[in-house]
Amino acid sequence: MCGINAIYAYKDNAPAIDEQELIATRECMRSRGPDASSQWISPDARVGFGHRRLAIIDLSPGGAQPMCRAQNVIVFNGEIYNYRELRGELESRGIRFTSQSDTEVLLQLYATRGAEMLNDLRGMFAFALWDAARRRMFLARDPYGIKPLYYADDGATLRVASQVRALIASGHVSKQFDPAGAAGFFLRGTIPEPFTMYRSIRAVPAGSYCFVDANGASEPVQYFSIAQTLHDAADNADISVHDAVLESVKYHMVADVPVGAFLSAGIDSTSIVALARESGATDLQTMTLRFAEYRGRVNDEAPLAARVAQQYGVPHTIRDLTRDEFLRELPRVFDAMDQPSVDGVNSYFISKAAADLGLKVALSGTGGDELFGGYTSFRDIPRWMPVTRVLARVPHLGNVIAEVNSMLSRRSRHMSPKMSEIVRYGSSYAGAYLVKRGRFLASELPAILGHDVAREGLQRLDLLHRIEEAVTPDPGTPYARVVALESSFYLRNQLLRDMDWASMAHSLEVRVPLVDAHLLRRLAPLLVRRKGRGKQILAAAPRPPLPPEIRERRKTGFTLPIHEWLGSAEHGKRGWARRVYEEMFSAARGYW
Repeated sequence: MCGINAIYAYKDNAPAIDEQELIATRECMRSRGPDASSQWISPDARVGFGHRRLAIIDLSPGGAQPMCRAQNVIVFNGEIYNYRELRGELESRGIRFTSQSDTEVLLQLYATRGAEMLNDLRGMFAFALWDAARRRMFLARDPYGIKPLYYADDGATLRVASQVRALIASGHVSKQFDPAGAAGFFLRGTIPEPFTMYRSIRAVPAGSYCFVDANGASEPVQYFSIAQTLHDAADNADISVHDAVLESVKYHMVADVPVGAFLSAGIDSTSIVALARESGATDLQTMTLRFAEYRGRVNDEAPLAARVAQQYGVPHTIRDLTRDEFLRELPRVFDAMDQPSVDGVNSYFISKAAADLGLKVALSGTGGDELFGGYTSFRDIPRWMPVTRVLARVPHLGNVIAEVNSMLSRRSRHMSPKMSEIVRYGSSYAGAYLVKRGRFLASELPAILGHDVAREGLQRLDLLHRIEEAVTPDPGTPYARVVALESSFYLRNQLLRDMDWASMAHSLEVRVPLVDAHLLRRLAPLLVRRKGRGKQILAAAPRPPLPPEIRERRKTGFTLPIHEWLGSAEHGKRGWARRVYEEMFSAARGYW
């Protein structure tokens, strides 16, 4: 795991690479790679790479980056879990290696297969590769977008980095505020890709790649689609969830350093711990956060997590987090938060707990809810469809409900402003998901952002269209559609992005065995035809299955008592969203 950056002065009139700019951008990401740092500049000073290293695989200097082989140079952030098999295939063709690193495997794969190599990779990755023979840069990102990659193109020079703030640190990227980013944040609680909070900076979309040549950056090419994978699923009655998930866990254990695991009292993390032990892991250790505010309540996960750790024979640490520590650490949380989000603070503190134990790698159960139906959206959205499709045909019904709801909501806080939006948008899965997962309504944004900013932001964001793309082609069944929606938006844009900044703030690599394109392909037939049972499918995967107290426990989610700690006047995450917006988008921080 690392922090990477690159500069390509692709136009003849662009200034040569400034080594100090390259270093400044790299050093802004110091926590992503505290073990080593280096940079490379091409002989003609038109291309430069920077790298901060967190050594996980091949700890020797042989794994250092930027790495050069023949005419190709790479900086790579992530891990390729099947690199040994891929290396074996290349060696069988007579290709020689000089290190034990997965980075060198990427270089050799590109030399033989080009962009086609991406479909063979099992792992999480974001990289920039300079192809000197073709004078072009190759940018690529893993199927789910576990690892981030951002770029800014001013028409003459392209700049790339693992973090938005690193590009800003270069001093050569505009900090002009993007209304689409602000609108997306209030609608979703995070900024949907490819937008960021700056007009000049875009994300390479998850599961995509692009080339940069003398004409600048090409449009990103999508090589992996969740919806397409579900759409293409063949009917296969012989699917072992146990075998598929166990295989993924084994791959995610590949490391030359000890591996830990986040452990709650939920099915996802306990399944990962159980399967890791089943895979033969002997040095696994786990950790859980505990809050005094939750003690004795249903969302106090610490006692049950400790019993699970004891059952599976793993050393376990309970880390107490207090209100005072939270408030002291909050400025550092906002400094680490690369893009505004209403989530991720929980990941920040559990990652801190893992790092305090001396760990560099930890497993997480993130992704289980998206695969195995752990959210209420899997129940609610299919139920809405028959009703909302009929109501949508009634002229002006949405406006009438909005007016009535507005009057009633002033008398009762229990009235949901989403009622009219469900009628207005809920006749499609994309529209229903837009409403279901919305933090604020589009109609509320002018009062928050101002009329002009809200109008431009909503137009450029075009969120409903982007959500529709997530279920194109049609995954085929109600359940599969919600899998595609939750995986494409909440998982990619919120959970995975937050996990990255929150963990890398503590130089910790978090691995997610349930977020894996190969696993999705194996389980796709089951997901398309699946009915009922929910998370029990995953709970039954370990051998023996998880204990009844885990399987039967009501889902509470991994949350912090932020409402109690901050005393927010507004209920739930809406008040927290306003606080985050003030911190991240404030003029005082220079983001306008």
